[in-house]
Amino acid sequence: MTKGRITLLILTVIAVIAIGGYWFVAIPATSAPAGSISQSRYTPGPYEVVSESFTVVDDSRTTQAYKEFQGLPDRTLDGEIWRPKHLAQPGPLVVYSHGFMSFRQEGLYLNRFLASHGYTVVAVDYPLTGLWAPEGPLMTDVVNQPGDVSFLIDTMLRRNASASDTLYNTIDPEKIAVAGVSLGGLTSILATFHRKLQDPRIAALVSIAGPTSIFSPKFFEGRDLPFLMVYGGGDAIVPHGENALPVLSMYPDVILVTLKDASHAGFSQPASTLMRFNKNPDDVGCRTVTEELSVEVAEQNDEFMALLGDAEDGIDLTKQIEFCTSELIPEAMKASRQHMFTTLAVHAFLDSVFSDDNAVRSASREYLQTTLAQENRSEVSVTRAIGAG
Repeated sequence: MTKGRITLLILTVIAVIAIGGYWFVAIPATSAPAGSISQSRYTPGPYEVVSESFTVVDDSRTTQAYKEFQGLPDRTLDGEIWRPKHLAQPGPLVVYSHGFMSFRQEGLYLNRFLASHGYTVVAVDYPLTGLWAPEGPLMTDVVNQPGDVSFLIDTMLRRNASASDTLYNTIDPEKIAVAGVSLGGLTSILATFHRKLQDPRIAALVSIAGPTSIFSPKFFEGRDLPFLMVYGGGDAIVPHGENALPVLSMYPDVILVTLKDASHAGFSQPASTLMRFNKNPDDVGCRTVTEELSVEVAEQNDEFMALLGDAEDGIDLTKQIEFCTSELIPEAMKASRQHMFTTLAVHAFLDSVFSDDNAVRSASREYLQTTLAQENRSEVSVTRAIGAG
């Protein structure tokens, strides 16, 4: 074999490895739902999606010191926006919050889909709970994240009102939702219901595997808005039975979508790329979360609970947020299917709340409450609040 052919062979092998590596890391696995209605709904919308990175600084609040990190006099938020190009009229805004030790593109599969259907979605890397935290993620800083959510809403509405901004007149201030996974779900719940941390501009809430075990019924008093919960039935990190089911008897306007045998870590974007061949992503997730949180929770639980509030705020001070208390199932739902069902449920929920078309609102509500589970009954169940009409 000549030197030229050897060189060509080596270059070909390198190219194949590079392409395979890119596919493994960056190209998510895909799935298709059962049922003609689910299949028709699981298609991108009519809008081209435009993304934009940004950085904003809230100089009215500080970033706390911990470990060797000295703290900062402000809170800097590096973020990303996904928006529909050439939107015909102002549409809804969704503020998405990532989970513990995660990052702003965690919900990329959902955020891009929503943007293609006319939603503007914004997400940031939270300063101390995210993957890039200066001394590792600090779970207790979640008490400061509802303030970040409000600051983001302020920022987006300010840009929406500026005629020189790319977001000008693209957001309807009456149509603001919050959503998040895990600790981001907790962030969204606090920003919606906590009597001292809530933002009254929030009109709809989506919690995906968010911890709720520390809340009493009093926590949910005083707000009346639609609430969607999406949980994995096989979640080993934030168990379904301890966190999803109790809320059904605490709040009247909540819908629970349960994905059979779905994991906790499977809700994140990397689960369908980097972890696609892992039989249960919670195996890795539990080991990582336990290592990061065990010492922090043990040392700071009393302080953390005090920061959240007391019985008057609907916080049960006898409890703490516990992770990885359920048995790990041998094989979880594929992450690509979790993403698919989550996308179908969240999009239908938001359209049932925000669409200007009565027929679309009604059809979306019917799909979420009935058709989704009917067409995919072996994998999905939908439960309404106890006593809901």
